[in-house]
Amino acid sequence: MQQKAAFTDKKFLVTLVFVTSLFMFWGIAITMADVLNKHFQHTMSLSKSQSAFVQFAVFGAYAVMGIPAGLFMKRFGYKKGVLLGLSLFAIGAFLFIPAANVSSFAFFGIALFIVGCGLSTLETVAHPFVASLGDQRTSDQRINFAQSFNAVGAMLGPAIGSYFLLRNNVAGSTDLTSVKVLYAVIGLVILLVAISFSFVKVPPTTDPHAVSETDEAAVNVDVAPDKKLFDHKHFVWAVAAQFFNVAAQAGTWAFFINYAHEKMGFSDAEAGNYMVLFMGMMLAGRFIGTFLMRVIAPNKLLAAFALGNIIMCIIVAQSFGLVSFIALLMINFFFSIMFPTIFSLGLKNLGARTQQAASFLSMGVVGGAFFPFIMGAVADKCGIENAYYAPIICYIVIFLFAYKFYKVKH
Repeated sequence: MQQKAAFTDKKFLVTLVFVTSLFMFWGIAITMADVLNKHFQHTMSLSKSQSAFVQFAVFGAYAVMGIPAGLFMKRFGYKKGVLLGLSLFAIGAFLFIPAANVSSFAFFGIALFIVGCGLSTLETVAHPFVASLGDQRTSDQRINFAQSFNAVGAMLGPAIGSYFLLRNNVAGSTDLTSVKVLYAVIGLVILLVAISFSFVKVPPTTDPHAVSETDEAAVNVDVAPDKKLFDHKHFVWAVAAQFFNVAAQAGTWAFFINYAHEKMGFSDAEAGNYMVLFMGMMLAGRFIGTFLMRVIAPNKLLAAFALGNIIMCIIVAQSFGLVSFIALLMINFFFSIMFPTIFSLGLKNLGARTQQAASFLSMGVVGGAFFPFIMGAVADKCGIENAYYAPIICYIVIFLFAYKFYKVKH
């Protein structure tokens, strides 16, 4: 009888705990950028399409840093890859100080880009790192578990940002002191985490690329070693699905506060607090999704959640008051498993190409750089509610990947 695959091995527990905590830190950074988007609309007199440059700077870094981060990881290993990501994160945060001093949105863009390079490096390293900490058959569960703490960070980001940035917003104010202080503290915390991690002893992981007598499904063996990476159709579709997934996610998050303010009548600070609940829906979805994957195939659950978000977007766009707002909250519930599940399915049976593939999957996040501009332009011209029709095409691509094109072919 085939033994049931364990979640992880004892020797990996400490490493898993620490790497999982990293998911929380980049969750904070990503969602705090959504609060910055709204804050800069006030303090720097920006339109919605202009403020979308915040997301462009962060997610655009993924296109630039994805491959270099993968090459760095392949040469120097997971631990040094994590340290590189944390260092870039801290440097970018500290650059908010001079950017605030000169009140330059372009300078903020540079700082956000460097933060994004750090986040891209961390994501490129952490996903295959977590996936390698045990049996490949439970890699979906491990990545979704780690991503649950990313959702915790995604809740902390708007909570912290709303408290320090939106709570004391005064009409016409151009004061950026709160931005400067907040990111100085963030930079210091990330620097301390990097120093702490440098002292952590990471045990060698089991080589997932080595051919073994174990079940082929349990070990990440390249089932078609004669193929080039981009000849693996499931991987190519995963990159496309990830691009559209993060595109929809970035646009939805970027204008959540605008929707809550304009359609529900909440103040900016109240809307920011509701964003904490919004991210809490993602956390709930991650835990529920991880549990459901024990009885439902990951691709089938992904397809069902993609269909769920198509329905939610249609309801949001109708402006049905509280019903539409609840649908907006539910979008994040269905977002929950998408990123980690697409990532995990895309890495299946790529063997020695796994780390290179992780780089391209991380680069797929660049979709988040462009889509907020599209949604912002639609919102400026047609109303914020109509902007939520745009992500539907993204979920159609994700559904097609989950329904048919996820399959590994020999």
